[in-house]
Amino acid sequence: MKRVEPFLTNVSPSAATSPHFSESRLAEIEARYQDGLSTQEIVELFSAGGERLTEATFRKYVQLGLLPRSVRVGRKGKHRGSQGRYPASVVRQIESVRVLMAQGYTIQDIQREFLCLRSDIDALARQLKQVLSTLDQAVGEGASSRAEGAPVGDEVFGRAVGDARQCADALVEKLRAIEQRLAMRSRMARAAV
Repeated sequence: MKRVEPFLTNVSPSAATSPHFSESRLAEIEARYQDGLSTQEIVELFSAGGERLTEATFRKYVQLGLLPRSVRVGRKGKHRGSQGRYPASVVRQIESVRVLMAQGYTIQDIQREFLCLRSDIDALARQLKQVLSTLDQAVGEGASSRAEGAPVGDEVFGRAVGDARQCADALVEKLRAIEQRLAMRSRMARAAV
């Protein structure tokens, strides 16, 4: 069994035969598309980089659990419907899957040994971020709707939200560490066979 760093965190594109996205390019994409990407935008990013990725392949990766499911987001305007949006980190995940496949891992190996709970943990992290953002807005609106000299209670709310954010970050970090240990245990068990 080949040794690879935990999936989606430290898999280096340089480990593949030809890297498609540099770390700086991946970080740029994640910063630029903070509100997420549509399937078409993801396919276009890969095409622009000279990499072939079809919608069918992308959807198959989602179906197999290699990538997170989209979140439906309404479009502005009358009768415009909604659109599926994927977190910008999905580009990094696709790149990681491709790096592992270039190293000889099968889809089944990647599912079993590198993914365990990663998508669920990432979804939880996004949901916690959304809840904390909503709380920040609610606390901010409460303070701004009052006259000068906001009550001390607003300060208490602000600290409570800050504490909750620290707890959420610690929880996600701990869950990721557990998931990485489980993946490592699976790889070690497989190597021992």
